[in-house]
Amino acid sequence: MRKETPLSSGILVLLLTILSGSSIAGEVITQEELLRRTRSLLDGVAAANGASWQDYFAEDCLFFDEKGRSLDKASLVNEIGQLPEGYRVSFELEKSQSRIFDNIAIFSYDIDEDLTIFNQRMGARFHATDTWIRRDGKWQIIASQYFRYYGDPAPGEVDAKEFSEYVGTYELAQGHTVAVSLEGLDLYYRRGDRPKEQLVPEAPGIFFRAGVEGRILFRYGKNGKVDAMISRRNHEDLLWKKIQ
Repeated sequence: MRKETPLSSGILVLLLTILSGSSIAGEVITQEELLRRTRSLLDGVAAANGASWQDYFAEDCLFFDEKGRSLDKASLVNEIGQLPEGYRVSFELEKSQSRIFDNIAIFSYDIDEDLTIFNQRMGARFHATDTWIRRDGKWQIIASQYFRYYGDPAPGEVDAKEFSEYVGTYELAQGHTVAVSLEGLDLYYRRGDRPKEQLVPEAPGIFFRAGVEGRILFRYGKNGKVDAMISRRNHEDLLWKKIQ
Protein backbone atom coordinates (compact mmCIF):
# COMPACT_ATOMS: atom_id res chain seq x y z
CA MET A 1 0.00 0.00 0.00
CA ARG A 2 1.32 3.45 -0.96
CA LYS A 3 2.09 5.57 2.03
CA GLU A 4 0.23 8.93 2.03
CA THR A 5 2.54 11.94 2.24
CA PRO A 6 1.66 15.17 4.07
CA LEU A 7 1.44 16.93 0.67
CA SER A 8 -1.04 14.44 -0.81
CA SER A 9 -3.10 14.61 2.39
CA GLY A 10 -3.29 18.40 2.15
CA ILE A 11 -4.41 18.27 -1.48
CA LEU A 12 -7.12 15.76 -0.56
CA VAL A 13 -8.44 18.02 2.20
CA LEU A 14 -8.50 20.98 -0.21
CA LEU A 15 -10.40 19.00 -2.85
CA LEU A 16 -12.96 17.80 -0.30
CA THR A 17 -13.40 21.38 0.91
CA ILE A 18 -14.08 22.66 -2.62
CA LEU A 19 -16.47 19.79 -3.44
CA SER A 20 -18.40 20.37 -0.23
CA GLY A 21 -19.08 24.00 -1.22
CA SER A 22 -17.22 25.36 1.80
CA SER A 23 -14.50 27.25 -0.02
CA ILE A 24 -13.71 30.75 1.17
CA ALA A 25 -15.31 32.34 -1.91
CA GLY A 26 -18.56 30.41 -1.61
CA GLU A 27 -19.08 29.90 2.09
CA VAL A 28 -22.24 31.01 3.87
CA ILE A 29 -21.70 34.66 4.70
CA THR A 30 -21.75 35.94 8.30
CA GLN A 31 -23.42 38.99 9.80
CA GLU A 32 -19.97 40.36 10.66
CA GLU A 33 -18.97 40.16 7.00
CA LEU A 34 -22.24 41.81 5.89
CA LEU A 35 -21.56 44.57 8.40
CA ARG A 36 -18.03 45.04 7.10
CA ARG A 37 -19.19 45.20 3.49
CA THR A 38 -21.99 47.63 4.29
CA ARG A 39 -19.58 49.94 6.09
CA SER A 40 -17.38 49.79 3.00
CA LEU A 41 -20.36 50.86 0.87
CA LEU A 42 -21.12 53.83 3.16
CA ASP A 43 -17.45 54.83 3.23
CA GLY A 44 -17.60 54.81 -0.57
CA VAL A 45 -20.45 57.33 -0.49
CA ALA A 46 -18.46 59.62 1.80
CA ALA A 47 -15.40 59.37 -0.45
CA ALA A 48 -17.39 59.65 -3.70
CA ASN A 49 -15.88 56.32 -4.71
CA GLY A 50 -18.20 53.75 -6.26
CA ALA A 51 -15.68 50.88 -6.37
CA SER A 52 -17.29 48.87 -3.55
CA TRP A 53 -20.74 49.48 -5.04
CA GLN A 54 -19.48 48.13 -8.36
CA ASP A 55 -18.15 45.04 -6.61
CA TYR A 56 -20.96 44.29 -4.15
CA PHE A 57 -24.03 44.99 -6.31
CA ALA A 58 -25.16 42.44 -8.88
CA GLU A 59 -25.44 43.54 -12.51
CA ASP A 60 -29.21 42.88 -12.43
CA CYS A 61 -29.81 44.51 -9.04
CA LEU A 62 -32.90 46.46 -8.01
CA PHE A 63 -32.23 49.60 -5.95
CA PHE A 64 -34.98 51.79 -4.49
CA ASP A 65 -33.92 54.93 -2.59
CA GLU A 66 -35.65 57.08 0.02
CA LYS A 67 -36.83 59.49 -2.71
CA GLY A 68 -38.87 56.76 -4.37
CA ARG A 69 -36.48 56.36 -7.30
CA SER A 70 -35.56 53.05 -8.91
CA LEU A 71 -31.94 52.85 -10.09
CA ASP A 72 -30.12 50.22 -12.10
CA LYS A 73 -26.52 49.38 -11.30
CA ALA A 74 -24.95 51.74 -13.81
CA SER A 75 -26.99 54.72 -12.57
CA LEU A 76 -26.36 53.77 -8.94
CA VAL A 77 -22.57 53.49 -9.26
CA ASN A 78 -22.43 56.72 -11.27
CA GLU A 79 -24.37 58.59 -8.60
CA ILE A 80 -22.22 57.24 -5.76
CA GLY A 81 -19.15 58.55 -7.55
CA GLN A 82 -20.40 62.14 -7.35
CA LEU A 83 -20.46 64.31 -4.22
CA PRO A 84 -21.63 67.91 -4.82
CA GLU A 85 -19.23 70.76 -4.17
CA GLY A 86 -19.27 71.87 -0.55
CA TYR A 87 -20.68 68.56 0.74
CA ARG A 88 -19.06 66.40 3.41
CA VAL A 89 -20.83 63.37 4.82
CA SER A 90 -20.20 60.49 7.20
CA PHE A 91 -22.37 57.64 8.44
CA GLU A 92 -22.88 55.53 11.54
CA LEU A 93 -24.42 52.11 11.05
CA GLU A 94 -26.75 50.99 13.86
CA LYS A 95 -29.24 48.28 14.87
CA SER A 96 -28.10 45.76 12.28
CA GLN A 97 -29.75 42.36 12.05
CA SER A 98 -29.71 39.57 9.53
CA ARG A 99 -31.41 36.40 8.31
CA ILE A 100 -28.89 34.16 6.57
CA PHE A 101 -29.58 31.04 4.50
CA ASP A 102 -27.49 28.91 2.16
CA ASN A 103 -27.62 31.22 -0.85
CA ILE A 104 -29.62 34.22 0.44
CA ALA A 105 -28.83 36.74 3.18
CA ILE A 106 -31.10 39.59 4.28
CA PHE A 107 -29.35 42.43 6.10
CA SER A 108 -31.33 45.22 7.76
CA TYR A 109 -29.88 48.28 9.51
CA ASP A 110 -30.26 51.96 10.43
CA ILE A 111 -28.01 54.72 9.11
CA ASP A 112 -27.29 57.89 11.05
CA GLU A 113 -26.13 60.51 8.54
CA ASP A 114 -23.94 63.48 9.49
CA LEU A 115 -24.03 65.92 6.58
CA THR A 116 -22.28 69.28 6.23
CA ILE A 117 -23.15 71.59 3.33
CA PHE A 118 -20.86 74.61 3.03
CA ASN A 119 -20.15 74.46 6.77
CA GLN A 120 -23.83 74.16 7.73
CA ARG A 121 -24.49 70.92 9.56
CA MET A 122 -27.51 68.78 8.75
CA GLY A 123 -28.35 65.11 8.89
CA ALA A 124 -31.03 62.45 8.72
CA ARG A 125 -31.76 58.89 9.75
CA PHE A 126 -32.48 56.10 7.29
CA HIS A 127 -33.40 52.44 7.36
CA ALA A 128 -32.16 50.04 4.70
CA THR A 129 -32.71 46.39 3.84
CA ASP A 130 -30.33 44.61 1.47
CA THR A 131 -30.89 41.17 -0.01
CA TRP A 132 -27.63 39.39 -0.84
CA ILE A 133 -27.50 36.38 -3.16
CA ARG A 134 -24.70 33.89 -3.74
CA ARG A 135 -24.18 33.11 -7.42
CA ASP A 136 -21.10 31.45 -8.90
CA GLY A 137 -19.50 31.49 -5.46
CA LYS A 138 -19.83 35.28 -5.08
CA TRP A 139 -22.09 37.19 -2.68
CA GLN A 140 -23.69 40.33 -4.14
CA ILE A 141 -26.71 42.53 -3.42
CA ILE A 142 -29.62 41.70 -5.70
CA ALA A 143 -32.13 44.13 -4.12
CA SER A 144 -31.91 47.13 -1.80
CA GLN A 145 -34.61 49.33 -0.28
CA TYR A 146 -34.06 52.58 1.65
CA PHE A 147 -36.46 54.84 3.51
CA ARG A 148 -35.97 57.97 5.57
CA TYR A 149 -37.31 58.29 9.08
CA TYR A 150 -39.69 61.18 9.62
CA GLY A 151 -38.37 64.13 11.59
CA ASP A 152 -40.22 67.12 13.01
CA PRO A 153 -39.39 70.56 11.58
CA ALA A 154 -37.96 73.27 13.79
CA PRO A 155 -40.62 75.29 15.64
CA GLY A 156 -41.03 78.80 14.29
CA GLU A 157 -41.48 82.13 16.01
CA VAL A 158 -45.00 83.42 15.37
CA ASP A 159 -47.39 85.96 16.83
CA ALA A 160 -49.85 83.99 18.97
CA LYS A 161 -52.49 86.72 18.87
CA GLU A 162 -54.24 84.95 15.96
CA PHE A 163 -54.49 81.63 17.81
CA SER A 164 -57.87 82.54 19.29
CA GLU A 165 -59.28 82.71 15.76
CA TYR A 166 -58.49 79.02 15.25
CA VAL A 167 -60.38 77.84 18.33
CA GLY A 168 -63.52 75.84 17.55
CA THR A 169 -64.92 72.51 16.39
CA TYR A 170 -64.16 71.18 12.90
CA GLU A 171 -66.04 68.37 11.18
CA LEU A 172 -64.73 65.95 8.54
CA ALA A 173 -67.95 63.91 8.33
CA GLN A 174 -70.90 63.39 10.61
CA GLY A 175 -69.62 62.16 13.97
CA HIS A 176 -65.97 62.84 13.10
CA THR A 177 -64.80 66.07 14.66
CA VAL A 178 -61.68 67.82 15.94
CA ALA A 179 -61.73 70.34 18.77
CA VAL A 180 -59.09 73.07 18.69
CA SER A 181 -58.52 74.80 22.03
CA LEU A 182 -56.24 77.46 23.44
CA GLU A 183 -54.48 77.07 26.79
CA GLY A 184 -52.39 80.10 27.64
CA LEU A 185 -50.33 80.70 24.49
CA ASP A 186 -50.48 77.07 23.31
CA LEU A 187 -52.90 75.66 20.77
CA TYR A 188 -54.20 72.08 21.11
CA TYR A 189 -55.84 69.58 18.76
CA ARG A 190 -58.13 66.81 19.94
CA ARG A 191 -59.85 64.35 17.63
CA GLY A 192 -62.90 62.70 19.18
CA ASP A 193 -62.02 61.09 22.50
CA ARG A 194 -58.32 60.77 21.77
CA PRO A 195 -55.71 62.54 23.91
CA LYS A 196 -55.09 66.14 22.93
CA GLU A 197 -51.96 67.07 21.02
CA GLN A 198 -50.20 70.40 20.89
CA LEU A 199 -50.20 72.23 17.58
CA VAL A 200 -46.65 73.51 17.28
CA PRO A 201 -46.27 76.54 15.02
CA GLU A 202 -43.86 76.18 12.12
CA ALA A 203 -44.77 79.43 10.37
CA PRO A 204 -47.76 81.82 10.55
CA GLY A 205 -50.90 79.71 10.07
CA ILE A 206 -48.95 76.44 9.68
CA PHE A 207 -48.67 73.91 12.51
CA PHE A 208 -47.41 70.37 13.12
CA ARG A 209 -47.92 67.72 15.78
CA ALA A 210 -44.80 66.16 17.29
CA GLY A 211 -43.99 62.83 15.66
CA VAL A 212 -46.87 63.08 13.16
CA GLU A 213 -46.16 63.52 9.46
CA GLY A 214 -48.01 66.38 7.81
CA ARG A 215 -49.19 69.90 8.64
CA ILE A 216 -52.31 71.60 10.00
CA LEU A 217 -53.44 74.84 8.35
CA PHE A 218 -56.42 77.13 8.93
CA ARG A 219 -58.39 78.63 6.04
CA TYR A 220 -60.03 82.02 6.06
CA GLY A 221 -63.35 82.45 4.27
CA LYS A 222 -64.62 85.40 2.28
CA ASN A 223 -65.89 87.02 5.47
CA GLY A 224 -62.34 87.16 6.82
CA LYS A 225 -62.97 84.53 9.51
CA VAL A 226 -61.60 81.00 9.81
CA ASP A 227 -64.07 78.62 8.16
CA ALA A 228 -62.02 75.41 7.83
CA MET A 229 -59.02 73.47 9.02
CA ILE A 230 -56.82 71.67 6.51
CA SER A 231 -54.94 68.48 7.38
CA ARG A 232 -52.17 68.26 4.78
CA ARG A 233 -49.94 65.28 4.03
CA ASN A 234 -47.50 65.95 1.20
CA HIS A 235 -49.69 67.29 -1.63
CA GLU A 236 -52.97 65.86 -0.30
CA ASP A 237 -55.47 67.81 1.81
CA LEU A 238 -58.34 66.81 4.07
CA LEU A 239 -60.81 69.64 4.65
CA TRP A 240 -62.49 69.95 8.04
CA LYS A 241 -65.31 72.50 8.04
CA LYS A 242 -65.71 74.70 11.09
CA ILE A 243 -69.10 74.07 12.70
CA GLN A 244 -68.70 75.91 15.99
